[in-house]
Amino acid sequence: MHAMTVQRELELDLVLSPGRSLAVPARLVYRSDDPFAVHLTFHVGSHAPVLWTFARELMVEGCFRPAGHGDVRVWPTLSAGRNVVCMALSSPDGEALLMAPALPVSAWLERTLRAVPPGTEHERMGMDEELTGLFAAAPGDDLYLSDPWPSDESSGDTA
Repeated sequence: MHAMTVQRELELDLVLSPGRSLAVPARLVYRSDDPFAVHLTFHVGSHAPVLWTFARELMVEGCFRPAGHGDVRVWPTLSAGRNVVCMALSSPDGEALLMAPALPVSAWLERTLRAVPPGTEHERMGMDEELTGLFAAAPGDDLYLSDPWPSDESSGDTA
């Protein structure tokens, strides 16, 4: 099974204060070899991009109703008469409120769901093959199965 990547470039609004935001170029990335996660990368005036990874399920749910708690929260709303998806991100380095246009986010999510349908993510993980390999007997394993300690009942010992 080959890995598939679903990407979408878009512009997010970084909310600085009520009524004031900054346009931020961003990229949404989904990889079928990491099927439970979505990756959001954006630049906010630093040399290195900011990367957030969170559950695809959270993003899907957040397009319809408030979802998440703690570090990542996602919810749909209206802003200036347009449908947007809000993402509140919190870390020890700071907090950010981002707004993304709902239509491109929903279309991108739909493509990820076609690439790896919900409920089939575990098939992409290769965990069964990894576990089989991990627990398979290797040459020399029979040494570990034998008792490494001599018996206490030695035939030549008389105390």
